[in-house]
Amino acid sequence: GSCRHRCCSGRNNACWAPGTRRARCYCDSYCQRTGDCCQDYLATCRRAAVGCAVGPWGPWRGCSSPCGVGSRARSRQVTVPPRHGGDPCPDLKQRRGCLGQHPTCGTAK
Repeated sequence: GSCRHRCCSGRNNACWAPGTRRARCYCDSYCQRTGDCCQDYLATCRRAAVGCAVGPWGPWRGCSSPCGVGSRARSRQVTVPPRHGGDPCPDLKQRRGCLGQHPTCGTAK
């Protein structure tokens, strides 16, 4: 089977070509994991692949809890989305624990 004019990103069961012995071969980027790519997948589809690119991390936001245990978050943006089976984007959000220590925390009765 041939992927000529038929390259898909991600897992796409509709992205196939007739293979040998009545079996289908696939032209989606997931076929590399499952091992059922068409013979020319790498030469045809990966040549035009563009991997994801992301910008820098933004600042950490304030603690979600003014008093006690909470969490902080930060994010980043995709600058170049993946195309033609290129590498997927890494995590765009991060979380970490924090301890809110607002001045009014100890004054509550």
